[in-house]
Amino acid sequence: MGTIQQGVRQVVDNCLRIKPGERVVVITDHQTNEIGEALRVAAEKIAGDVQFFLMEDLGARPVAFPVAIGEALQAADVSIYAAQGAEGELQTFRRPMLQAIDANPKLRHAHMIGITPQIMTDGMCSDYAEIQRVSKWVYESVRDAEAIRVVTAQGCDFTARFSPDLKWLISDGDIQPGRWKNLPDGEVFTAPAKVDGHIVIDGCLGDYFTERYASLADTPVIVDVREGRALRESLDCDNAQLRRELAAYVFETDENSDRVGEFAIGTNIGLTKLIYNLLQDEKFPGVHIAFGSPYPTKTGATWDSVAHVDGVIIAPSIYVDGRTLMDEGRFCFD
Repeated sequence: MGTIQQGVRQVVDNCLRIKPGERVVVITDHQTNEIGEALRVAAEKIAGDVQFFLMEDLGARPVAFPVAIGEALQAADVSIYAAQGAEGELQTFRRPMLQAIDANPKLRHAHMIGITPQIMTDGMCSDYAEIQRVSKWVYESVRDAEAIRVVTAQGCDFTARFSPDLKWLISDGDIQPGRWKNLPDGEVFTAPAKVDGHIVIDGCLGDYFTERYASLADTPVIVDVREGRALRESLDCDNAQLRRELAAYVFETDENSDRVGEFAIGTNIGLTKLIYNLLQDEKFPGVHIAFGSPYPTKTGATWDSVAHVDGVIIAPSIYVDGRTLMDEGRFCFD
């Protein structure tokens, strides 16, 4: 564990590598303002020019993405989004923001949805040289995979199949121009071509679900997937409210919100326990999948969705074309 200031320095110095004279944009909200302000101050000391936006100043949440931020991102060299998620804001704010970010080929963006002081002192203080080493090893192990099977003691058993037309990506904290990454970092991911099997999500969920429901250890989400799409009749969870909300999100948002758009392996081996916040827990060594957007501009997928909800799977065994990559949550290094 470190300090918030150490986490801030990691963001500013090691991941974004802000330089004097660069234009920087920081976006935060009231709940996250301690972190947002610390990032602003640190960036300002180096770059001098920082535009600072507080979400609540833009209107009631969920906030609509404003022209002013779009123009600021178009002119920026570096941007940071450090705020909590609000129901509906993925569609009204974050997707348009990420589209604006993708449109600026020089922009380096740190995406910190759901960031907390605990994460700043934990995942953001990890050894990123080690994360990069592990991420490269995982990438080399899966980049040519045809099929990956995931099994857990809780009954999860599914197989994802992959296409050479869909890119595997390393997300290890090294943010280059024209790229954005979630921080804290540590994952290798792609869009699967097809997924079939029985999925048990017993860690936590993404989007606004992570703050609302936190741990799923006692109320796992269970769903069967066939040909890459979730089967509505199979969705189950002992938390009836969560089950209803997730069913609406996955099956009623749009025509592809029930489709598995992401398959990812967490590579931040500096993390020692789950904290039931997706931003960090998806980097914990293991697997997470997401229903909805496959991030087509990154993976090369030919479809999209306005939805994207991740689910963390605890202590999986991972078999890459029959070879064991992970055994009950522990990497099997060569």
